[in-house]
Amino acid sequence: MGAFFETDHLAVGYHGQVLIHDICLSLEKGKILTLIGPNGAGKSTILKSITRQMAALRGTVTVGGQELSHWPAREMAKSVAVMLTDRVRPELMTCAEVVAAGRYPYTNRMGHLTPEDKRIVREAMERVHALELANREFSTLSDGQRQRILLARAICQEPEVIVLDEPTAYLDIRYKIELLDILRSMARQQGTTVILSLHEIDLAMKVSDFLLCVKGETIDAFGPPEQIVREHVIERLYDMEAGAYNLLFGSVELAKPKGTPEVFVVAGAGYGAPFFRQLQKRQIPFAAGILFENDVDTQIARGLSDHVITVPAFSEMTQEAYDAAASILRSCRQVIDAGAPAGSLNRRNAQLLILAKQQGIPVWKGETLP
Repeated sequence: MGAFFETDHLAVGYHGQVLIHDICLSLEKGKILTLIGPNGAGKSTILKSITRQMAALRGTVTVGGQELSHWPAREMAKSVAVMLTDRVRPELMTCAEVVAAGRYPYTNRMGHLTPEDKRIVREAMERVHALELANREFSTLSDGQRQRILLARAICQEPEVIVLDEPTAYLDIRYKIELLDILRSMARQQGTTVILSLHEIDLAMKVSDFLLCVKGETIDAFGPPEQIVREHVIERLYDMEAGAYNLLFGSVELAKPKGTPEVFVVAGAGYGAPFFRQLQKRQIPFAAGILFENDVDTQIARGLSDHVITVPAFSEMTQEAYDAAASILRSCRQVIDAGAPAGSLNRRNAQLLILAKQQGIPVWKGETLP
């Protein structure tokens, strides 16, 4: 399948001053592209230039092989739906009327809605769970409700391309998930090409076919999430001096507690993760072990501690690993037994707990820290 949406050496900016240049994108029909990057990087500027809300300074944007700059506004509205962050202030319009505005590219000069148009309006509002808002004045809605109504309006256009700037802003987690699920459904079932910006990196990783990393005068990276998001890429993109991005879980961990470990967490099988985060919140430096390389706890512990003792996956814990863990444990003021199940491969962790008691180090076992 060939490219459906393309930009060729697109340059965007304000008042003739180029902000970002040489933007070259190529998307097949029905794919989802998400722009990520720090505030002020130019994500909204790119989206506004793509949709002709702003004039591109150089280059071209094409949809289905046709250059957008040559399209009449009415024809463009049939193919490209836009949902940007600029506040929409329709005066004395109900939500149903705002949504129905998405059908106007298909109506006659009088803007008369046919029964088919009205059916599409109703279905769009049902799809975003906003039918109960139909008779409410748009101006009385909360920010989250407005987002849902504006998405319904865009759906009404039955577009080939939909462009959204931070559509999950102001939405609670339920509606964030539902909105992205709607976009994924439009892409997969209707073949709609979706281009959006998100601040939630974890959601961008999960919903996108491609990521566009926006930073500086040129595009930092473009490609499938699994290709361009590697360790420290997110940290570099956002100039993160503290904290870490976990590639496996698609989540951000806060900064590691600094200093020599005060607590040793005997963990494994994910049982240690809640304790790691509780210790981080209290800014108590800790060590963790002995963990298998493929353990969930290993991934989280490494983001929150510089003292993690590991062994290869599916291998019995070695004496060398035990000695390294024991050396750190002896210098700690407390040991936490996270409650991981014991087996033949991790029996040395049970020995660490015995060692702690022999050394007179308090061992805590419970769901939360004392």
